[in-house]
Amino acid sequence: MSYLIRFICIFIALLAIDQTIKYMILDIAKPTSLSDFIIILDMPVISIALVFNTGVAFSFFTWLGEWLKYIQLGLICAIFLVLYFQRQLFKEHYIPFAFMISGGASNILDRFLHGGVVDYIYWHYGFDFPIFNLADILIDFGIGLFILKTLLFKRS
Repeated sequence: MSYLIRFICIFIALLAIDQTIKYMILDIAKPTSLSDFIIILDMPVISIALVFNTGVAFSFFTWLGEWLKYIQLGLICAIFLVLYFQRQLFKEHYIPFAFMISGGASNILDRFLHGGVVDYIYWHYGFDFPIFNLADILIDFGIGLFILKTLLFKRS
C-alpha cells in the first residue's frame, strides 16, 4: 500500500504546483473573458501568454462546450476504475499514472473553475506552436515514462 500513498503524494504535489502557476498567471494577466489573449512576458523563443482553451489538444472538440468537462471527468473515473481492477498495472506504473492523472485532473479543474483550460506557454520560434501549460507537459511526461517502463519491463 505504500505505493498508493506515494501516488497520492505525487498527485497532490503536481496538482498543487500546476494550479499555483495558473493562479499566478491569472493574477498577473487579469483576464476579462475566455477569448482574451494576453502576452505577459514576450521573449524571442518562448513567451508567457494567457489563453483559455475550451477544447482539448489543439482546441479540438470545442463544439462540445460544457459537455467536454463532464466527458473528461467520466474518462478520469473510468481510468480509476480500470486501475482498481488492474492493481498490478497500477503498482508497476503508479508514478507515470500520477503524472498523467494529475495533469488531466488539473486541466479538468480549470474547466470547472474558469470555463476553460488556462494555457500560458507560447512557443513561437520558427513557427507558432499551440499554447500549452505544465499539466500538458505532465501528461506527456507520464505517457513517455509509461512507455519507457513498459519497454524496459518487457526486456527484463
